[in-house]
Amino acid sequence: MTFKDLREFIEFLEEKGELKRIRTEVDPVLEITEITDRISKKNGPALLFENVKGSNLPVLINAFGSFDRMSWSLGVDNLDEIANQIRKIVAANLPGNLIEKLSTLIKLKDFANYAPKLVKKAPCQEVVLTENFSLDDFPILKCWPGDAGKFITLPLVITKDPVTGQQNIGMYRMQVFDKKTTGMHWHTHHDGAENYRKAIEGKDKFEVAVALGADPATIYSATAPLPKGINELIFSGFLRKEPVNIVKCKTVDLKVPACAEIILEGYVDLNELRREGPFGDHTGYYSLADEYPVFHIQCITHRKNPIYPATIVGRPPMEDCYFGKATERIFLPLIQLMYPEIVDINLPFEGVFHNCVVVSINKSYPLHANKIMNAIWGMGQMMFSKMIVVVDENVNVHDCSEVAWKVFNNVDPKRDMVFIKGPLDVLDHSSNTSCYGSKIGIDATKKWKEEGYPREWPNDIVMDDKTKRLVDDRWSNYNIE
Repeated sequence: MTFKDLREFIEFLEEKGELKRIRTEVDPVLEITEITDRISKKNGPALLFENVKGSNLPVLINAFGSFDRMSWSLGVDNLDEIANQIRKIVAANLPGNLIEKLSTLIKLKDFANYAPKLVKKAPCQEVVLTENFSLDDFPILKCWPGDAGKFITLPLVITKDPVTGQQNIGMYRMQVFDKKTTGMHWHTHHDGAENYRKAIEGKDKFEVAVALGADPATIYSATAPLPKGINELIFSGFLRKEPVNIVKCKTVDLKVPACAEIILEGYVDLNELRREGPFGDHTGYYSLADEYPVFHIQCITHRKNPIYPATIVGRPPMEDCYFGKATERIFLPLIQLMYPEIVDINLPFEGVFHNCVVVSINKSYPLHANKIMNAIWGMGQMMFSKMIVVVDENVNVHDCSEVAWKVFNNVDPKRDMVFIKGPLDVLDHSSNTSCYGSKIGIDATKKWKEEGYPREWPNDIVMDDKTKRLVDDRWSNYNIE
């Protein structure tokens, strides 16, 4: 089952017993965060706060905060189902040459059939406000004590490439400065920032629209590291198995999801920067204040009785971890398309999805692990990976204890560790320099004589299958438990 809008998803979660309504009055300043953080750490339900101090709007939070809810939001029971769908498309449609594969993938009819559909009338424009509106009317959260203010935390920020005219949707936090302006925290490596830089030449204003509370697949797609040329709304349509309806904005030349709860229309002044932050971020640390563009809102449209969607980020596990896991599972087939020797990948919660990658490979030649390290460092947003651990194909990359056992026992530091310099995520605070620093690759695979290992490599201690079956059959006779 897929969902045409956020409301259908809420109803579904309630039927599943995965949503809790809170009718006690709560404060959007810190209190909602503390409640949600406790629930997130216990792998608890989605929360709908119906009585939020200072606003008539309910707040939905933690809607994606479990493996089940993340899967259901994309219309499956397990995220690997989507990966398998992509594998079938790849196998059925792609030629053999790698360059041909990548160019063909972007144009596949399986994706193109889900192009967004333009409509003239939309739920997100049931109410249109071009004056007498204020961000103070919305239950926007101040998440952590050290935050610079209130932040919109689950926005779909829609911009247009001024050269190609192609729209992009990204998710970038927005600090509320006053009733009609916010920060626009797009990182230098992201498409929104690239569109902004292209627009700086010859213009004073850059149009932006922000959708709050689109359907679940579109919310996820805004976070997905899609290759150039694949539109987020087409990808969302593929996940939903149905095109996304879009509608023209009232005051800017952009199109937005028609079934969203709230739309903010406006512009970024290309000559204006303002101090934004600090903000309690997904790393579990505060990201520091810096200069960012300012978003000026000139129109707000919304559904009647809109629902305000939010998330909080901080020390994992939290709701955003499951967005990351969805990306890990869904994009694995595309990584394997380029590097079929990759068996599996794990981006551990603790590595906040850009600090650590664990990858298992079918090792077939000396220093194969080094090839995979360098491949990952050259792969889109995987370039931010600060630590890469490579293990053999029989290692379960999702069992951190097993991975640690292999690393601690198999690695000779001088021989098996690779150090390079390269780009880092903007939020990485460990490096002496912003946006770049050193990285480490760790080869924890079994070493071969061809790699200069002169000794005999010991085998893992494993019981034989015959004895295992014997004990399985006789287990109740032992009267142990």
